[in-house]
Amino acid sequence: MDIKILDKTIGLNHPTYFIADIAANHDGDLERAKMLIRLAKEAGADAAKFQNFRAPKIVSDYGFKAMGGQVSHQAEWKKTVFEVYADASVPFEWTPILKAECDKVGIHYFSSPYDDESTDMLEPYVPAYKAGSGLISWPEAIVYMAKKGKPILMSTGASTMGEVINAVEKVQAVTGEIVLFQCNTNYTASADNYDHLNLNVLKTYAAMFPNVVLGLSDHTHSPAPVVGAVAMGARVIERHFTDSNDREGPDHKFALNPQTWADMVDQVRILERSLGTPEKRVADNEQDTYVVQRRCLRAARAISAGETITSEMVEILRPATPGALMSWDLDKVIGMKARRDMPFGKDLRWTDLEAGVFPD
Repeated sequence: MDIKILDKTIGLNHPTYFIADIAANHDGDLERAKMLIRLAKEAGADAAKFQNFRAPKIVSDYGFKAMGGQVSHQAEWKKTVFEVYADASVPFEWTPILKAECDKVGIHYFSSPYDDESTDMLEPYVPAYKAGSGLISWPEAIVYMAKKGKPILMSTGASTMGEVINAVEKVQAVTGEIVLFQCNTNYTASADNYDHLNLNVLKTYAAMFPNVVLGLSDHTHSPAPVVGAVAMGARVIERHFTDSNDREGPDHKFALNPQTWADMVDQVRILERSLGTPEKRVADNEQDTYVVQRRCLRAARAISAGETITSEMVEILRPATPGALMSWDLDKVIGMKARRDMPFGKDLRWTDLEAGVFPD
């Protein structure tokens, strides 16, 4: 299954597509958002992504306060959850400006909508929709995106297989252009998070949903999980992007910076070159090795014309000169007669042996 996003074809036989999720790392500054778009392009990203939400449409101020305290990565926030989301929101009026900046530098513009009004607003600007993991709990919102007729990218963090199946089946009823991300939604940047990435879920998704493109949405720092995911068939990678992990803000700590992002892309491009063909054959750069490392039958001593070949007269040594007899020919060679004198070390060939007793 291949999916077309503007000028990029995404699928198993195509280069991995990288989405730099700038998210809240604009820090409320439009010029900073534009700068991050440029840095993402320079670091090798194919798309720069933002998130369109309004605090009252995504979180309940009462609900979070009633929990009696902020948990997980939110525990370190100095403001309430509602206030942080309000500060992190991307104003709708930024959208055409951000899209124009992406067009200017040659990178795709993306955004994740978190309500139907945001989905409607983004329709003229995005080539595909990205549904964040939380929308697995509101699959109707993903279906609403799918009805816009664009590819759907779905993250599946913090969800059960039953919930994923439910959402995928609902979306598949509308579109066949789906990218399904394995994802872990712990945003603490803890090294322990590697123990919970569960990349093997990609194998499950490949078996259960053979007509989707696989992806990984990851919130760790090492390139290793990304390289592993691509080796397992993922062809879309999304990670958060910032210019500095030292900045204050909800998304900076677990994001990649331009250097670590570029390194990740480089590692994947090396992997892609290394994956090659499933056909086992002698590679083009092994043609010389094919001769110098392989063994053939050689005279273990000088052999005179007319001598009958015995096992003591033959040894199996490098190099395997083209046309020489191989180890698997030894049983056929024993008992044949030499047609000509052969010096010690010479490779044996059928033409060196007595005429009339060549094997079939």
